[in-house]
Amino acid sequence: MPMIEQDIKAAVAHILTTQYSAAITADQVTINKTNKEHTGDFTVVVFPLARFTKLAPEAAGQAIGEALKTTCDFIAEFNVIKGFLNLVLTDEYWLTRLGKIASNPTYGTFAPNGSKVVLEYCGPNTNKPLHIGHVRNMLIGYSMSEILKAAGSDVTKVNIYNDRGIAISQSMVAYTRFANGATPESTGIKGDHFVGDWYVKFNQVALEEVGALCNAPEDKAEAKKQTKIFKEAQELLLKWEAGDPETMALWKKMNGWVYQGFQQTFNLIGVDFQKDYYESETYKLGKDIIEEGLAKEVFYKRADGAVAVDLTPEGLDEKVLLRSDGTSIYITQDLGTAQLRYEEFGMDKMIYVVANEQDYHFKVLKLALQKLGKQWADGIFHLSYALVESPTGRFKSREGKTADADDLIAEVMRIAEDRTKELGKIEGLSETEAQQLYHTIGLGALKYFVLRVNPYKKIIFNPEESIDFHGHTGPFIQYTHARICAITRKAGSIAETTTIDTSHPLTAEEKELLVLLADYENTVRNAAEKVDPSELANYIYQLAKTYNKFYHESPILNANTDAEKSLRVALSAQTGAVIKKGMKLLGIAVPERM
Repeated sequence: MPMIEQDIKAAVAHILTTQYSAAITADQVTINKTNKEHTGDFTVVVFPLARFTKLAPEAAGQAIGEALKTTCDFIAEFNVIKGFLNLVLTDEYWLTRLGKIASNPTYGTFAPNGSKVVLEYCGPNTNKPLHIGHVRNMLIGYSMSEILKAAGSDVTKVNIYNDRGIAISQSMVAYTRFANGATPESTGIKGDHFVGDWYVKFNQVALEEVGALCNAPEDKAEAKKQTKIFKEAQELLLKWEAGDPETMALWKKMNGWVYQGFQQTFNLIGVDFQKDYYESETYKLGKDIIEEGLAKEVFYKRADGAVAVDLTPEGLDEKVLLRSDGTSIYITQDLGTAQLRYEEFGMDKMIYVVANEQDYHFKVLKLALQKLGKQWADGIFHLSYALVESPTGRFKSREGKTADADDLIAEVMRIAEDRTKELGKIEGLSETEAQQLYHTIGLGALKYFVLRVNPYKKIIFNPEESIDFHGHTGPFIQYTHARICAITRKAGSIAETTTIDTSHPLTAEEKELLVLLADYENTVRNAAEKVDPSELANYIYQLAKTYNKFYHESPILNANTDAEKSLRVALSAQTGAVIKKGMKLLGIAVPERM
């Protein structure tokens, strides 16, 4: 909580204690930002405090307001609406805040808080390219890790590759049957796309073989299991599990191609990881935890031999944790991987960025570990996000209709180039600078469009809509930053001043912008606490929007007085700095020229 809010709470508590003999602490005082339809900066909720004064809420608010104005030099005026005390702070207070912001290069970054966080995101399969769902996952995961770091946490970003199983075997079978030794190098196809093409080919062939079956089941999935190519994939999976050298060599080669392709996309979109995990190395983990649960009688063995946990008291159901034949399932290995990560990192919080289709899974994971008495399991948090759809419906990958991440990025960059040229925003730029600008605008548009939406809400992604220099978009914010940079370049050394004249009376536009600037650090903290990057994304848009209103209504370099010019240049410079900081936490670059 910002210092001013703490000061107001403490002042209210002091008044009630000294003037009304109330037994109350500052923590019991509720304070909010004043609603826009009322006059004020902060609002004290008087209803729960009125009983201490033995006055009606409105009279109590009046009494507390008068006492605050007498004792606090930062209160300019107040008004009472029913049980709400609205406080207006002095211009001097806000200008002092601007000076503190200007003189603090790390404004919005908090000191280490001792919290260790492991954040898992991406989690792709190695049988196909990254798609638009992965894009949302990666953008949420990366931005949340940066926001948490800014809020003071020690964050380790990890990725787990789903690099084994029947789907990977299917790509391998199709490659063996039809590739004739082709490679990504020989075909000029990016590694993950190359392997993904063979996954699509497998399913095409499987459907053809289903059509040739005499008595194919009506259920398509069941019918595929009876095809020759599917049985070949099953046999290949068994060979892999047995460690067959030839099978392992092909698996490593094809996965290697995929990893190279993934890394190119990671580099392009700007995400990274401190540690990678592989399902091929973790799928046998968890059996020790199963044994621990059986010994503690938290888990139990069913009549069919499967190990389960009863989660009906928690509103779920009976959940199998280990198959009756003793083989692992996803929950088995996730139990083991969670334990492994705690032994490696000793984290206080383990955040999983995974689509909401896995909500049940992560509830089970957390509850099962808590039942085992793993106190660190209390810190497990599923950052659940909704799916991304196209304007024409949900994206699919099995039929080769996926919105591949690379194709999506190429499309937004193409649109960014077209729009930027149309608007004449590359004047004076070299070809290299122009290409970099298209890249920056395109990626900024994609990232902001995704991150401005609360993760729990579905996104209908339209590349054309994302690139608009006047709407609620990344390019609008980027253009605002470039506009500010142009002003501060012209202002010269004035833009570097950290000395603010606190006697200058603020206009409505100046104060609106300054109050929003002063809320940046609180926004970073809120985004971290809520584990929601959209809190920050929408704040930055409001800041850019408010600046543009200020820009159009307040002459800056042509201000009437030197004092006005100095203040408005300082407001511009600090707004630009906060936009740049906030966008960086979202993984978005902002240009200095457009």
